[in-house]
Amino acid sequence: MRATIIGGSGHVGTYLVPRLVEAGYEVTNVSRQERAPYQANGAWQAVQQVQIDRTAAEQAGNFGQQIAALKPDVVIDMICFTPDSARHLVEALRGKVQHFLHCGTIWIHGPSVTVPTTEMQPRRPFGDYGINKAAIENYLLDEARRNNFPATLLHPGHIVGPGWAPLNPAGYFNPEVFAKLARGEELALPNLGMETVHHVHADDVAQIFMQALANRSNAVGESFHTVSAAAITLRGYAEAMATWFGQPANLKFLPWEEWKKTVSAQEAQATWDHIAHSPNCSIAKAQRLLDYQPRYSSLQAVQESVRWLMENKVITI
Repeated sequence: MRATIIGGSGHVGTYLVPRLVEAGYEVTNVSRQERAPYQANGAWQAVQQVQIDRTAAEQAGNFGQQIAALKPDVVIDMICFTPDSARHLVEALRGKVQHFLHCGTIWIHGPSVTVPTTEMQPRRPFGDYGINKAAIENYLLDEARRNNFPATLLHPGHIVGPGWAPLNPAGYFNPEVFAKLARGEELALPNLGMETVHHVHADDVAQIFMQALANRSNAVGESFHTVSAAAITLRGYAEAMATWFGQPANLKFLPWEEWKKTVSAQEAQATWDHIAHSPNCSIAKAQRLLDYQPRYSSLQAVQESVRWLMENKVITI
């Protein structure tokens, strides 16, 4: 079986590509530039690397044809962000692949209504990213159910793991927030800190892709949340990380309009995006149909990431 992964050098591909190789797939990684994976693994020596600038190739109208020319049985698309991009690839691959897996996002959902949110709930996305990803999902599921295109959609939460900074307890990405908690310094949180975030370890995302491949008949024509077993509140997240560092949580809570003045405009926008969504997603469907069993809780995944940040002097305690 030949598997082509588009954008396999990123966070998830670091774990997914070795899993594919170890499962016996002949793997081709398509990326814009050659980049080392976040974690070394000898399996990468067996991977064919193909360099294609997707944006340029789509503008030239031949990206899909270049992917089809690799003659894959399975295509995994990690970096599709517009419906036009998805449509271009589907038209080129129609009738030529056994399984097509798309990496989506839990931001296909807007604000939570009933929680945990299931895949059945109506889509109410906001922001260009979520709106486009929801439109891609709608298109691919329609193609699967009307025209037998073998699409599966997997929707990760906030991906974390060694090598990059996780979404922090204040809702943005500055790793200094963790250093503050480790030093016992005061950390301000917006509102009452009761909004939620939902992380997932990159290796658990890789796991569900493999489970979808192994359970193709249950996976085709379906979408699945790809997150840890439970979301966490900003307050609970901050308190748990302070305890992990051996410190009491020194927290204060500020109304949004006051809190946003304590950080940069970019950080405030990131926090607003996250707390306005406050994701809290169910994995019951993925557990039932794919036997998805995430290895990491949200906190375990974050703590592995933060340990890497400390070991590599990204943050200093």
